[in-house]
Amino acid sequence: MSGMMIEVVKLVAPFAGWLAPLEAVPDPVFAERMMGDGFAIDPIEGVLRAPAAGEILSVPATAHAVTLRLDNGAELLLHIGLETVALGGKGFVAKVAAGQRVAAGDPLIEFDLDAVAEAAKALITPVVLASEGYVLTLEATGRRVEAGESVARIARAAPREASRETANEERFEREVIVSAAHGIHARPAARITAALRPFVAEVALIAGDKQANARSTVALLGLGVGRDSAVRVTGVGADARAAVDAVAELILSGLGEEGGVVPAAPAIRTQGPVCASPGLAIGEALQLRAADQDVPDNGANPADERAALDAALAKVTGHLAGARGAAAAIAEAHRALLEDPELIRVAGEHIAAGRSAGFAWRAASGQAAAAIRATGDALLMERVADLKDLERQVIAALLGTDGESVPALRAGTILIADDLLPSQFLSLDAASLAGICTAAGGPTSHVAILAASAGVPMLVAAGDSVLAIADRTALILDADAATITVEPNPDALAQASERLSATRERHTRDIAAAHEPCRMADGTRIKIFANLGSVTDAAAAVAAGAEGCGLLRTEFLFLERDTAPVEEEQRDTYSRIAATLGDRPLIVRTLDIGGDKPVPYLPMGNEENPALGLRGVRLSLARPDLMRLQLRAILRGVPASQCRIMLPMIADLGDYRPVRALLDDVRAELGIADPVQLGVMIETPAAAMLAGQIAREADFLSIGTNDLTQYTLAADRGNAAVSQRIDALHPAVLRLIREVGKGAQAAGRWAGVCGGLASDPLAAPILIGLGITELSATPAAIPGLKAAVRRLDMNACVKLAGKACDAESPAEVRALAREALA
Repeated sequence: MSGMMIEVVKLVAPFAGWLAPLEAVPDPVFAERMMGDGFAIDPIEGVLRAPAAGEILSVPATAHAVTLRLDNGAELLLHIGLETVALGGKGFVAKVAAGQRVAAGDPLIEFDLDAVAEAAKALITPVVLASEGYVLTLEATGRRVEAGESVARIARAAPREASRETANEERFEREVIVSAAHGIHARPAARITAALRPFVAEVALIAGDKQANARSTVALLGLGVGRDSAVRVTGVGADARAAVDAVAELILSGLGEEGGVVPAAPAIRTQGPVCASPGLAIGEALQLRAADQDVPDNGANPADERAALDAALAKVTGHLAGARGAAAAIAEAHRALLEDPELIRVAGEHIAAGRSAGFAWRAASGQAAAAIRATGDALLMERVADLKDLERQVIAALLGTDGESVPALRAGTILIADDLLPSQFLSLDAASLAGICTAAGGPTSHVAILAASAGVPMLVAAGDSVLAIADRTALILDADAATITVEPNPDALAQASERLSATRERHTRDIAAAHEPCRMADGTRIKIFANLGSVTDAAAAVAAGAEGCGLLRTEFLFLERDTAPVEEEQRDTYSRIAATLGDRPLIVRTLDIGGDKPVPYLPMGNEENPALGLRGVRLSLARPDLMRLQLRAILRGVPASQCRIMLPMIADLGDYRPVRALLDDVRAELGIADPVQLGVMIETPAAAMLAGQIAREADFLSIGTNDLTQYTLAADRGNAAVSQRIDALHPAVLRLIREVGKGAQAAGRWAGVCGGLASDPLAAPILIGLGITELSATPAAIPGLKAAVRRLDMNACVKLAGKACDAESPAEVRALAREALA
C-alpha cells in the first residue's frame, strides 16, 4: 500500500448467522479475551469470507482457521467453531494461502456445515483482534446478520510514545511493604496481573535494583520479593494513578494469602524430609521417573509455528477451566503463566529465529525457571515445578500426545519421585495411593496443596537418597513426624498399623453413624442433606449418609451443548436421581444460567456486569417457555411427596409469585392434586433483609452463601483481583444469615444453607446458632459434618453466633469458633 496508513477499517460479517459478543463463546480462552477482543458469529452457511481487505498471514494445515492482517496493520484470527483443530482438516477446504491479498467478501475457507457441526464442540466462530495497539468497536449483537453486513470497526490506538507528550498521560508511583506470608509467589503474582486488566497504563514493580513488568507473572517471580520487603509500584499512562493504587492496595491487603506466622523457608535439602500433608501411610514403594518428550529444534515457518503454539496454549488453558476445589486456585496461577507476556515474548523470539514451537516454549520456560532459581528463595523455587508442569502440558498439546503417562498403582502404593507435578498428581488413582515422598519440592508447592486437599500424606525435600529405594520395598511414611522408614521391623509395623487402624476406625464410625438421623447433643434435630449435580452424585450422597438432597443443580443438563434438553430427557434424569435417593426429599433448583454460566442456544446481549444481569429466575421469567417445560419435567419425574422446587436469585416476592402461579397451572395441567413445595434461594442481600416477608408465602428458605457473600462484600468471586476478599464467615454475611433465620422462624418455615459454607464443620455451630436447621453439603463432607454437629449444644451455639456477628473480621470469627469447639 502507498500513502498514509489507514487508521480505521470497517469489518463485515464473514458469513450469515447470529452475531454474538465474545462472552457468548463457550470457551474461556475466547470468552475471557485471553487471546484478545472480538466478537463471534454462529454460522448458517459453509463459506468463511474476508471481513475486510488485507493480507493472509497464515492458514493451518487443518484449514479450520485463518489469520489476516488488515490494511491498518491490525491482525485478525478467524477460528471456525470450537475444538475443530481435532478434526484434522476433515470438512474444511482452504481457498487462500499465506501471503495472498484478499478483498472484503472474498472466500477464505469452505467447510461442510453439517459435518463440522456434528463433530465439533460448537460451530460458533470467534473473530479475535490478535494484535495490540488497536481498538475494536462492536455494533449491536444478538441479531441475525447477512454475509457482508457491517458488524464492527477497528481503529489504530494512539502510539504510546506520542501519547506521553499529552496532558492525558501521567506518571505515578507508590512504595509499599509486602505483608503476604510468603511474599510474591505464583498465586499473588497472578492476582497482581489480574488486577491490572481493567487499566491501560504500563505498570512495573521495583525491588532493589530489579524491575519487573507487573503484567508478567514470570517477571514478578524473578524479583524474589519476600515478606516485609519494600517494593515500588510505578505507572505510566492515562490511568497510571488508578492502576498503581489498585496494585498497591492489593499488596497492602495481603495479596489474598492467609496471614499468620511464617514457617521457616525450607531449602530444597538432603538432611531430612518435611511434612507437606499430614497423615500416616504403610505401603510399598513405586518410583516415578519422568522424562521430557523430544521436540524438533527447527520449525517449518514462523507463522505456522506461532499458530501452533497459540493453539496449544489455548488447549491447555481450556483444560484448566474445569478445575474445582483446591485445584481451582492452582489453575488460576497456571492460567496466568500461560498468558504471561514475558514467556510468550521469549518464545516468540525463538520462533522468529526459526525454532519450532516446542523448542521455543521449552527454552522460554527454562529461561524463566533459571531467573526464579537465581533469586535463591526456596519458596519461590517451588514455582519452578509449575513452569515445568505447563512446559510438558503445552509440548504434549503441540505433539498431539497425552504427555508422560503415570504408572498404574497397586493398592497401598507410596509414590516416590524427584518431584511431582500437579497434573501428574491429578492423573493418579487416588484409591490406590497411600502416600507420596519427593526428593525435592517444598511444603507450599501446588502439588502439596492438592495432596493435603485429597487427604494423602506427603513428605517433600527428603533428599536424593529416597530415589535409590527399590520398587516394592516396604515403607512407613509418617508425615506427622516427617519420617520415612525403609523396610521397617515387625514392631514398627505393628505400632504404625495400630495408629492407622485407630484413624480408620474413627472414620468408619463417622461413616456408620452418618446413616442415622442427625441430632445435637441436646437432642435438637438438624437435617444434613447433600448438594448434587448428577445421578452419580446422588449415589455417593446416599452412601455417605445424606438425609436428602438440599440442592440439585439442574444446569448440568443445560451446559456444554448446542440445544436445550427436551422435556423427556429432563424428566428421565430427575426420575433417576429421585429413585436413587429412595424416599429422601429432593430439592430441585430451577435453571440457574446466565452470569458466569452462559449457553450458546440462549443468545443474550452483552452485559457489562453479568453477575447483576439476566440470570437465575430472572432469565426463567424472561423465557417462560423454558420454565414451563422444566416444571413439567420435574413434576413428571419426581413424586409429589418427595419433590421440592427451589428458585435461584430471588430478590423479593415479585420474583416468586409469577412462578408460584405457573407451578399451580402446570400441576393442574398434569392432573397432580397433591401440593408441591416451592421455596427460594437467599442469594441477594435484598432477599435476606426481606426474608420474613418472603417466608410468609414461600415454603422454605435456603441460603446460597457463595453468591450472598459476593453480593454482600461487592467482590466478584470470578475476579482474581478481588476474590481473596470473599469469605462467607465475614460478620456482615453472618448478620444477613441471622435475618434469614429470624424471618423463617417467625413465619414457621425452615431455613437451610446449601452454599459452600455448609460443608465446613467449623461453621456449623455458628449457622445453627443463627437459626439454620438444615445443612446441605458435599457428599464427602457429610460423615464428618454429622459427627461434628452431634457434639454441639444449642445454647452454646447461640452464644457463639452472637459473638461471631459482633466480630470485626472473618479471622476473628474463625478464632472464636475454634475456641468454642476446643
